[in-house]
Amino acid sequence: MKKYNQHETEEPINIRKTLVMIAVTYIALVFLFYWLADDQLHFRQSRGNISMPAAEAGAVELAQGAVVEQVFSAKIMRLQSVSVQWGTYYRPNSGTVTMELYNQQDGSLVMSQSFDAASITEGGLTTMEVETPVETVWEAPLLLKVFSDSQTGSAVTPLMSASASEEGFSLKVNGSPVDGVLCFSAAGEDYIWTGLHYWEFAAGFGLFLALVIAIVWYRWSKGKRDYVISAIAAIKKYRFLIRQLVSRDFKTKYKRSVLGVFWSFLNPLLTMVVQYVVFSNLFRFDIPHYPVYLIVGIVLFNFFSESTGMTLGSIVWNAGLITKVYMPKYIYPLTRVLSSMVNLVISLVPLFIVALVSGLVPTKAYLLIVFVLICLLVFCLGIGMLLSAAMVFFRDTQFLWGVLSMIWMYLTPVFYPESILTEQISWILKVNPLYYFITFARTCVMDGISPEPRMYAQCFLFAFVTLLIGALVFRKSQDRFVLYL
Repeated sequence: MKKYNQHETEEPINIRKTLVMIAVTYIALVFLFYWLADDQLHFRQSRGNISMPAAEAGAVELAQGAVVEQVFSAKIMRLQSVSVQWGTYYRPNSGTVTMELYNQQDGSLVMSQSFDAASITEGGLTTMEVETPVETVWEAPLLLKVFSDSQTGSAVTPLMSASASEEGFSLKVNGSPVDGVLCFSAAGEDYIWTGLHYWEFAAGFGLFLALVIAIVWYRWSKGKRDYVISAIAAIKKYRFLIRQLVSRDFKTKYKRSVLGVFWSFLNPLLTMVVQYVVFSNLFRFDIPHYPVYLIVGIVLFNFFSESTGMTLGSIVWNAGLITKVYMPKYIYPLTRVLSSMVNLVISLVPLFIVALVSGLVPTKAYLLIVFVLICLLVFCLGIGMLLSAAMVFFRDTQFLWGVLSMIWMYLTPVFYPESILTEQISWILKVNPLYYFITFARTCVMDGISPEPRMYAQCFLFAFVTLLIGALVFRKSQDRFVLYL
């Protein structure tokens, strides 16, 4: 068996330098991510938060001597706030309203806050909050007590839902049990297990990376073939041709166009305006900063649609070049994806402009968008390699993909909120990679925070598993391409 010549490998790529750079880059990224993720690495919005039920009636006019007591429990690790909804009879009221929360296990007072009844509006909320989250109330029996010193005729009324019921909840009005639930909510945070053990995970993955580097180094030093080194070496060796192909695709797209590259700015903006007018008025989605919500979905899905559409024929449309010039065939779909990535980067400019106009202040979480863009690029490359290989043998692939990509768009919450999907079909989102990529980007831009650690893992796995499958299929079939071109 012929072995690789080490000096031939060293010519296109310095193995030692490359492996060291990979290790140094990983260490830098570990510390950078810890800084960028901030509190979102350790805490998430609690999944045990209690939502406020719809108001159906008033519990009692909360005049002096009246008291409303709601017993409940919550699976919230770090309780931060409790809110109550009020009715005012649309009249001016006076006095002071007091909310208290007790832990019935030991009778301790957990929260307490008073409010001016005159400042409460019809259907308005009063919220008592604590600076330091309370960590002793997980599944504990809690008592929410509401009373005031107002006089009859000038007192507010806590609202309730007579039809609502929850296990372990009980409501009393002036000491008498009442069917229903007080219109209240409770919110807090939960610890994220992976965040609490971040440095252990970082060290463990670092050891795994070191093992991979050691194996690659050993195989290279013995002159054995290594696909990782071969791929890196090929990309470096043919980098000039890659740049030329990317430049050709980019220029061809805007050839003889009056506005040229400006369409990369204009296209997502025009699409956003049209869809905003249609969907915000026709369906009236109640989504905060809907233009930003919309343009994030449009920009990312457009990249997916364009890049996969271009890679579809990357082998067939380059048949003349493939049969005359040798270079690794996977470079053809790679250059098409990179060409689309140029358009994506340009499209981010109008995205950030819309975010600024909408009043969203840029945060350091914006830098995390780079992660999801890399994952999306890798995912599109994997899909593109599958499509380009299929296109060689089945020309109908281009027509089927046009239909499938349209269906995929409607199954992705680009212009509609995920909440409109019923429980029977909500599972579609769980198996839709684009849902995770778009949600990741929206969290960074709209919320200005890092997504939960599990979303990083979900995006990473969808991207690199797809690439692995696409690369294996492409590699198994590439030797037969010339027979069908």
